[in-house]
Amino acid sequence: MSLNDISVGMAEIKIATAPAVLSSLGIGSCVGVTLYYARLKLGGLAHIMLPDIEAVKNRSNRAKFVNTALPDLIAKLEEMGADRRFVKAKIMGGAHMFGFSENNRIFNVGSRNVEKSREVLHQLKIRIVGEDTGGNHGRSIYFDLETGEVRIRTIAHGESNL
Repeated sequence: MSLNDISVGMAEIKIATAPAVLSSLGIGSCVGVTLYYARLKLGGLAHIMLPDIEAVKNRSNRAKFVNTALPDLIAKLEEMGADRRFVKAKIMGGAHMFGFSENNRIFNVGSRNVEKSREVLHQLKIRIVGEDTGGNHGRSIYFDLETGEVRIRTIAHGESNL
């Protein structure tokens, strides 16, 4: 880990500019969503746990939910000078991590997180340019703000780039 590495924990949002690398480790049923504005080499990473803030009583941490974390993340990028029309998104995670049937929507939080991420990004008019979602394995992601590339590490499937 170098001085340019910024760790993003569960239910957190962080933004930075190059030469930073935003990373999040152990994304299972959560989703990691990156937003990148290439002109300024500005990006953000949200490590999101649940699809919908409306479904819970404790709404104190907006970064925990897809439908609040993503609007908050794009707002932060726009405050730093990003033009939403040119922001690109990537979605990682959303794995089926528990021993229940994948057809049981209540327990399949991973696929609901991915579906909600796609829906909210569409509403925000942000183009999705890459996805590495589903399966039954966790991922660690490293978002290089110099290039916009996301390196994905898994125990089950090695390393790939998105």
